[in-house]
Amino acid sequence: MKPATIIGSAALFLAAIQLVPYGKNHTNPPITGEPAWDAPQTREFFFKTCRDCHSNETLWPWYSHIAPLSWLTQLDVSLGRAKFNVSEWGREGKNEGEDAAGEVREGTMPPWFYLPAHPEAKLTDADASALADGLEATFGEKKHKE
Repeated sequence: MKPATIIGSAALFLAAIQLVPYGKNHTNPPITGEPAWDAPQTREFFFKTCRDCHSNETLWPWYSHIAPLSWLTQLDVSLGRAKFNVSEWGREGKNEGEDAAGEVREGTMPPWFYLPAHPEAKLTDADASALADGLEATFGEKKHKE
């Protein structure tokens, strides 16, 4: 196959997937509740680092409008909000805030793939420790069996 054919086919494919509607609905549902934060600093660190996936105040970046990145962004936000959403605190069902401190301490939140596009979410070790302590004070902490 000629390089021009491969490039043309790839461009056509990328143009065609833009017609898939998933990942294009960038709405933020209403805020129906918020936890009683232990300190203003905890809330500040949370919104700096976790807001986009764990609240209804997502800031949708430019790449969230272009498939297939829009699909991945929508999936991450949907899953994050379903598991733990500070904008719907007190809702029926699960809202797993007690996992948050442990995930920050373990370094699994924010996820590694989020940080290159969101350098503002990178916390110093001291700030991450303060966030984890604040999350534990706000939500408690689930103790995992080892």
